[in-house]
Amino acid sequence: MMRTYHCFWLLFWAGQPHQSFLTPLPKRTSGFPEKEKILVLSGNSRRDVHRSKRSWMWNQFFLLEEYTGTDYQYVGKLHSDQDKGDGSLKYILSGDGAGDLFIINENTGDIQATKRLDREEKPVYILRAQAINRRTGRPVEPESEFIIKIHDINDNEPMFTKDVYNASIPEMSDVGIIKTALLNMDRENREQYQVVIQAKDMGGQMGGLSGTTTVNITLTDVNDNPPRFPQSTYQFRAPESMPPESPVGRIKANDADVDENAEIEYSITEGDGYDMFGITTDKDTQEGIITVKKALDFENKNLYILKVEATNTHVDPRFLYLGPFKDSATVRIQVEDVDEPPVFSRPAYIMEVKEDVPINSVIGTVTAQDPDAAKNPVKYSVDRHTDMDRVFNINSGNGSIFTSKPLDRETLLWHNITVIAAEINNPKQSSRVPVFIKVLDVNDNAPEFAMFYETFVCENAKAEQLIQTLSAVDKDDSYSGHQFSFSLAPEAASSSNFTLQDNRDNTAGIFTRKTRYNRHEMSTYFLPVVISDNDYPIQSSTETVTIRVCACDHRGKMLSCNAEALIHPTGLSTGALIAILLCIIILLVTVVLFAALRRQRKKEPLIISKEDIRDNIVSYNDEGGGEEDTQAFDIGTLRNPEAIDDNKLRRDIVPETLFMPRRTATARDNTDVRDFINQRLKENDTDPTAPPYDSLATYAYEGNGSVAESLSSLESVTTDGDQDYDYLSDWGPRFKKLADMYGTMDSDKDS
Repeated sequence: MMRTYHCFWLLFWAGQPHQSFLTPLPKRTSGFPEKEKILVLSGNSRRDVHRSKRSWMWNQFFLLEEYTGTDYQYVGKLHSDQDKGDGSLKYILSGDGAGDLFIINENTGDIQATKRLDREEKPVYILRAQAINRRTGRPVEPESEFIIKIHDINDNEPMFTKDVYNASIPEMSDVGIIKTALLNMDRENREQYQVVIQAKDMGGQMGGLSGTTTVNITLTDVNDNPPRFPQSTYQFRAPESMPPESPVGRIKANDADVDENAEIEYSITEGDGYDMFGITTDKDTQEGIITVKKALDFENKNLYILKVEATNTHVDPRFLYLGPFKDSATVRIQVEDVDEPPVFSRPAYIMEVKEDVPINSVIGTVTAQDPDAAKNPVKYSVDRHTDMDRVFNINSGNGSIFTSKPLDRETLLWHNITVIAAEINNPKQSSRVPVFIKVLDVNDNAPEFAMFYETFVCENAKAEQLIQTLSAVDKDDSYSGHQFSFSLAPEAASSSNFTLQDNRDNTAGIFTRKTRYNRHEMSTYFLPVVISDNDYPIQSSTETVTIRVCACDHRGKMLSCNAEALIHPTGLSTGALIAILLCIIILLVTVVLFAALRRQRKKEPLIISKEDIRDNIVSYNDEGGGEEDTQAFDIGTLRNPEAIDDNKLRRDIVPETLFMPRRTATARDNTDVRDFINQRLKENDTDPTAPPYDSLATYAYEGNGSVAESLSSLESVTTDGDQDYDYLSDWGPRFKKLADMYGTMDSDKDS
């Protein structure tokens, strides 16, 4: 309609060419000249003497796209009535594509397109035209816009937005845009189809263009197939020892549908094992899992027959005419016999026994049987981990439990033991049962004071004055409550200075019998009290109350007593004093023993190690000590046994002993070193003052034929060289011992 209107207006405009020069056109009009496209900027009126300047007269140009000519495509012409044809005016073009896509002849106003135009790329171009004076450069007409529209040609074939289309349609569907060619197409037979679609423009007429695409069509599933068991009967075996909720086996009904249309729910509809077994659905595999609900017993029933049904959970009402969407099968479960442990008649036993029953008294019996058909005999025993003290025992044959030690309710009220029942033929088959034994109370404990009572009476006390209230406790249990009675012992009932009053509420009061007491005459009274209970058999005990006589003020407040513990609560008790005395005695004994050991240690040799081997090592700590400091053996005696002095004492201990060393006669004719050492060993063995070890010295004996002579000063006493040591006497007291020793030995040699 729009294009028809433009053509009609254009024809009207072309049929009246002179009117366009006489009457101004609207600023924005549209037209399409049939031959030459001219935009007249202004014109001269032939009828009017006066000329008036008019605005640009512009129009709308149309070009065809995809121009294939060799020359530029002519668009149209601009013209102003100010143009005298003398070249004084210049035409200028600006706007979309001006100077590049569209050019203008500045002298003639002709407009040309320099490139092929594509309507699909840009369908409309808006440009601006203006005429200026070449000499002055000033516009002679105001600037105005005009439009160039691109006409479409059939230069593009139809194109699909996708190369491949994927579509799905439910099987058994009615017609759609892409129609099914076959009736009741079945997905289970074929699921995928591929269709090629062609599209043509120009209504499919000759010369039109076309495009193709591919459509992949998938038939989606509908629930048009019921589940079907592949077999009518299933066989399973289940041992009787199988615990509840254990799986027995799996069954599966096949369904040709997929996804939710193939979901199946299994159920047990009937059978003799309806309450013994259950079935659930595995959501991943769509299998039915048969499980045990209760414990099985081969001896009671060994075969169960079930009817199992499989049903689709999502049923499509459109296909109910195909039949019921469910199926059923028979399941046979054979229970297998298993060697089971003995079974007790109860899950737990509770027994009661009095605490005064004699040993070996039967308190109860447990019973267990082999549940198998063989009925194997059973033996009983007590789990000693639950009866470490072996208070109870059990008859292994009949299960009777008896006591093996005395019982005491006050020590332990409940005994929790475990009894084991095992098959004699197969001891590994065993079971356990807890036995709770309650010890019943008997009146075997006498009542006693609730606490230790130690009270006092004032010297200025009056008669019938309450000085202490007593109460009692009983370890025994009394169902009706304890009822204690209090009384003075018979030996104190008549001669006591105090009286006892039973309050009949399990308490009693001690009262004074006379006025005034004298702590110097009697500082402490011991009052025996008899306490009895009213149970059977009656139990009684005699308790003693200690009463001290104290000095008190006029208000009865204690001031002083003979017992300092009562006067000074922070003082030391008698027991504390005894403990302190014992500590002092032990300390004194320790000091005496330590002194004795120190004195005895001074008498012992310097070295007491069992593995000690004495070497002739001398340590000099001060000048002039010399050989006096060593207590070792004199090596000179090894070379000259005759030089032994029988009267000399041992030099390795202090010579304070009462026993003198006993020497044997020296073998004067024997100078052999071995004989000398044996002689000295015998002397040490028979010496009562010798330490408890053998003192063995090792000497480097050179022999009689050595060319080199000894350089040791220890051997100088046996040499034949004349040496004068008298000058040692002049050296002072430090060298007096050396002077005496060497001088003495020289005199002996001379004699």
